[in-house]
Amino acid sequence: MSRKNWTDETLFFRLVNNKSDKTYWDNIRVLRTRANDNVFNSCVKLIKSSKPKERIIGIDILAQLGLTPRPFLKESKKIFFDSLRKEKNAKALLSILYAIGHNNEKLKSDEIALLASFKNNPDEGVREGLVSALLSVDNKLAIDALIHLTTDKFSHIRDWATFGIGTQIERDNKSIREALWLRVNDKHQDTKLEAIVGLAKRKDLRIKAIIKRELLNGEFGTLLFEAIEELNDKEFLPLLKANLRKAKNDKGLNPDWIKDLKNCIKRLDVNSDHVDPPFR
Repeated sequence: MSRKNWTDETLFFRLVNNKSDKTYWDNIRVLRTRANDNVFNSCVKLIKSSKPKERIIGIDILAQLGLTPRPFLKESKKIFFDSLRKEKNAKALLSILYAIGHNNEKLKSDEIALLASFKNNPDEGVREGLVSALLSVDNKLAIDALIHLTTDKFSHIRDWATFGIGTQIERDNKSIREALWLRVNDKHQDTKLEAIVGLAKRKDLRIKAIIKRELLNGEFGTLLFEAIEELNDKEFLPLLKANLRKAKNDKGLNPDWIKDLKNCIKRLDVNSDHVDPPFR
């Protein structure tokens, strides 16, 4: 019998009692499609458990229970923040923070303040979850927390937090630009490129020299094309075309990267009649 035909009780039983996590998310995904009182109340009961595993199951289901607009969203958000205030288990905190990240529209100021208080948490997973919870939240406390996380010792956290302040919000100020500039020489390539894109989106023309450096270096990902297109400056065309000539002789390059390079050249040729004034 297909998992989709199992009863709610069977799915919950498997989640709680399976020793392996192999089918964990398969079972979670099916229960998430069943936005009914029985599933919601079963999740609430699990979240009250003394066992972290059971609390995590309940949170992971509520995180995306039902289609938008989610029928239990108000109640679920209250549960997430109530749980956040008292949870001590790092894995459970990670689930709570990701759940908030899936439902972080219209957060209240006290909720954002509570989230921001986790920015120095010693657990890597908790800090990762915090980035998820704060993405796209255009609020000073949230942005300050993300700025702090752009300096994290773990590259995947720096990368995601840099993406958060660079691309996921429109706000533009000195603090954001300074944080992005601190990452343009990051040893982690994706973090570096996210910073470059963020500055290009803000039309900070000082980033042109960094983009040229990357083009001359020849070791860059497709995010650089996004930055170049944001600046919309034909000055990059000779370097882009030089990279394309080299790419034609390198059979080991990803064809999708070459395709994106060609598209960048084409769009720049067509669309770069206007150049925005430099940032002052």
